[in-house]
Amino acid sequence: MIAKSSHTMKKILVTGAAGFIGYHLSGRLLEEGREVVGLDNMNDYYDPVLKEVRLSRLTPHVNFKSVHMDLSDRAAMEELFVAERFDGVINLAAQAGVRYSLINPNSYVDSNLVGFMNVLEGCRHNNVKHLVFASSSSVYGANTRMPFSVHDNVDHPVSIYAATKKANELMAHTYSHLYGLHCTGLRFFTVYGPWGRPDMALFLFTKAILEDRPIDVFNHGKMLRDFTYVDDIVEGVVRVLDKPAEPNPGWTGDAPDPSSSYVPYKLYNIGNNQPVELLRFIEIIEECLGKKARKNLMPMQPGDVPATYANIDDLMRDVGFKPSTTLEEGIPRFIAWYKDYYTA
Repeated sequence: MIAKSSHTMKKILVTGAAGFIGYHLSGRLLEEGREVVGLDNMNDYYDPVLKEVRLSRLTPHVNFKSVHMDLSDRAAMEELFVAERFDGVINLAAQAGVRYSLINPNSYVDSNLVGFMNVLEGCRHNNVKHLVFASSSSVYGANTRMPFSVHDNVDHPVSIYAATKKANELMAHTYSHLYGLHCTGLRFFTVYGPWGRPDMALFLFTKAILEDRPIDVFNHGKMLRDFTYVDDIVEGVVRVLDKPAEPNPGWTGDAPDPSSSYVPYKLYNIGNNQPVELLRFIEIIEECLGKKARKNLMPMQPGDVPATYANIDDLMRDVGFKPSTTLEEGIPRFIAWYKDYYTA
């Protein structure tokens, strides 16, 4: 028997539902008794089979409906919004990855700009109560003041991926201003965990070490990352979903706060608030695998940043949540999943 949802946001569109975060988030929303329409275009940026398996674990839920669709398909998106009448929308679908944006920048325009515009239009015309959208820690770009704060300007992106995420924040603010759409942007910091993406460091390192291949360690390992466990990300998203952005009465154009506005618009960081050096990250993987990595130490990759570190004061104040899963807890969970999925 599926529990009846007591939440005001009962029917949710999750874009990118077959993706890493989208899969975990959809499962959580379904557990809470909400109705989820999961949209994904199932592209081959990474192994589509992994996406299909994630999706197959969601489809048995009576409250889950899978939609195979591309965000950039304007007519199909219009039809979907009219037919389904969502209470809330969580936009996670995007062309991801900083390094891939050096190779194929056009795919970021299609997914992250054209696609996001179609989401905004769908919300505007169909009385969606709250749009929650994934931004990224990459928007901080050339910023060096730590920890990264949503109250600082982020006008110096260093990758096309980051530029599209910054553009999403600007586009959402515009729709909030013009149409009163309640919009909340979430800047995720280096998400990891079971069912993770094969292009992410934890997956790549685990696979290579188990296969006795060297791993590429950029910036000679002198990278700091605010690694955030996927369940903590999901908890933050769900709490924010049920608290639609409201205008900030103290906002002033004389000293504009980038994180809020005179309209119903808000930005939050969701990060672990505990940056860890990449070499320590690798050490924990080695301990879990009982096997040493062969490290191919390399210079910094173009478009990358040396450190990320989230200030999460606003998130804690507004929704009462702080990510708390340590790498020592989270990495073993990923490796247990990886071994079960690939070697069982």
